[in-house]
Amino acid sequence: MNPIDMFASAITFHPDGAVRAAERRMTGDGGGWQIAAFRVETDEDVHADHWEVHPAAEEAVCCLSGGLRVYFRPEEPGGEEEMVRLTAGAAVVVPRGRWHRLELDGPSDVMSVTLRHGTRLEKRTA
Repeated sequence: MNPIDMFASAITFHPDGAVRAAERRMTGDGGGWQIAAFRVETDEDVHADHWEVHPAAEEAVCCLSGGLRVYFRPEEPGGEEEMVRLTAGAAVVVPRGRWHRLELDGPSDVMSVTLRHGTRLEKRTA
């Protein structure tokens, strides 16, 4: 029983009830729900230039310290992006299959919880 550095590893909850420390992954199949924490300082650190989608599950995006904005891509062509501002201690649930991206208000600690299976990234244009 050793402590897990949440800023260096993720914790994965497997369907068989096992809980394991694992490499943090943005995409792919880690075999279960992944909890990951990130210390971020710039928009580059949160891939603000990419949209992300999780088709297998919803995602909880939690702001532990600092502040950030979660943007949702319009569901209809020509629509407006929606934005949710998170301050320390706040979270938002990203609906399954909803494209989203993050931008920082400043250095922050962020935690995400989701199934990574099928996660896709797409370069943002304009």
